[in-house]
Amino acid sequence: MSLNKYSRTLTQDSTLPGAQAMLYAIGLKDNDMGKAQVGIASTGFDGNSCNMHLNALASEVKQAVWDQELIGLVFNTIGVSDGMSNGTEGMRYSLVSREVIADSIETICGAQYYDGLIAVVGCDKNMPGSLIAMGRLNRPSIMVYGGTIAAGHWKGKSLNIVSAFEALGEKLANKLSDEDYKGIIQHSCPGAGACGGMYTANTMASAIEALGMALPGSSSNPALSKEKSQECVQAAQAMRLILEKDIKPKDVMTFEAFENALTVVMALGGSTNAVIHLIAMAKSVGVRLTQEDFQRISDKTPLIADFKPSGKYMMEDLHKIGGTPLVMKYLLSKGFLHGDCITVTGKTVAENLQHIPSISFEKQDLIQPIEKPIKRTGHIQILYGNLAEKGSVAKITGKEGERFKGTARVFNGEFELVDGIRSGKIKEGDVIVIRYVGPKGAPGMPEMLKPTSLIMGAGLGKSVALITDGRFSGGTHGFVVGHITPEAFDGGLLALVEDGDWIEIDIKNRQLNLLVEEKVLAIRRSHAKQPSLRVSSGVLYKYAKQVKTAADGCVTDES
Repeated sequence: MSLNKYSRTLTQDSTLPGAQAMLYAIGLKDNDMGKAQVGIASTGFDGNSCNMHLNALASEVKQAVWDQELIGLVFNTIGVSDGMSNGTEGMRYSLVSREVIADSIETICGAQYYDGLIAVVGCDKNMPGSLIAMGRLNRPSIMVYGGTIAAGHWKGKSLNIVSAFEALGEKLANKLSDEDYKGIIQHSCPGAGACGGMYTANTMASAIEALGMALPGSSSNPALSKEKSQECVQAAQAMRLILEKDIKPKDVMTFEAFENALTVVMALGGSTNAVIHLIAMAKSVGVRLTQEDFQRISDKTPLIADFKPSGKYMMEDLHKIGGTPLVMKYLLSKGFLHGDCITVTGKTVAENLQHIPSISFEKQDLIQPIEKPIKRTGHIQILYGNLAEKGSVAKITGKEGERFKGTARVFNGEFELVDGIRSGKIKEGDVIVIRYVGPKGAPGMPEMLKPTSLIMGAGLGKSVALITDGRFSGGTHGFVVGHITPEAFDGGLLALVEDGDWIEIDIKNRQLNLLVEEKVLAIRRSHAKQPSLRVSSGVLYKYAKQVKTAADGCVTDES
């Protein structure tokens, strides 16, 4: 078959001389006009260490695509740095950027008739954004992850981005000198690459590799490594193959493939953000994935990886012992993965893993045996109850306990909480409530990394819990529950909580409840008023008007 399936409309239709003239203008020759055109989407930009090297990787991909007798054409889309925007009003744009990325990639590939797509992506929302676009377009597509950052170091201590946030909590609690605070900030991020623990970027990269939309090893190859450069060449070779075989995202992104992705997220202790992202990605290819699928996979998948934030290892450590394929081969051998799912290599999951060495539990302790896991079931738990009628997402690794009952300490937004920590308002036994930070209420459902990091840094991590209608960073740890649906802005019971109310979080029974009599709540409800939307124009306004709930993946293209 001809590899030039979509772009031949521009190159061969005699009624489109303008398009052909412009293709000649960009440097194409007569013998290029019959070649397939591959769009190479880069989220590279100078202002973020996660993305600063992506344009260079995109250039490597472009050269490799041309070497395959294909036309490689680079274009750029946006990225938002979660690490830099966390704790600011700018964090409201983070989840919104996922939709902008998806929309922009879909727009240019659809308008320019590209036959295939390779996305070169880095920070958290880049990856699901690119996969959503791939699903909508349903043309041969591959994701190239920019890779993980190396660990930082200060006075013999290994550092990462969360070290910087937690250092502020220590400083506010007078547990850290000015010298050490500055030293940690200056040395937490030593160069290019996404945040190094099993935070959202590495979680989504691992999930997408397990899904089959990225090459084996893609998620664990470090940003600045020969393996990442080799991967750029291999991505071009794989693109040629999937164009020839006409393997498209809907062929790869099946329900069983999503189960593989969920399983890897649970085994590795991945970010709670995987819930909304994988649900949204599944919707893009017409696959129905729900929060209950996460609970079902969590119930039967042990947590076996000792990664930060709750553990001690970084993604670069996994690379040193064999990478994500090593873990996937082990999970497959134990019957946890569907080995017959097709991938962008043109081979099945089982075929990709056939020649990967088996894991050795004597030579490393990052990955634990299934029989002696860190936690017997998954860390992601979906809770319901009167505070979360349509669900909420907890991240429980086993170190936090399974039940917390305490008195509410209510904050309308994270900035109020920062003041509360400074003033000593937070006490042991409190259940911190941060509300009006949901998809519509913020709008944009920002991450609560700064609050949870401050709590940890202040030494309150083991004595308080936190619940919110916002999200958490993959770097968050502690007794936390997010994604509360319905959110406070939409009339959820969270809006009626008052200081001093008793709240119970019961992980074993998957319940999140406000322990206040119904007659009291009825009085509060009669006086409650929905606040005004915080924005009246621009992208945040459009998002607030279109976005679905966290339980629905916060998508914006459903009626």
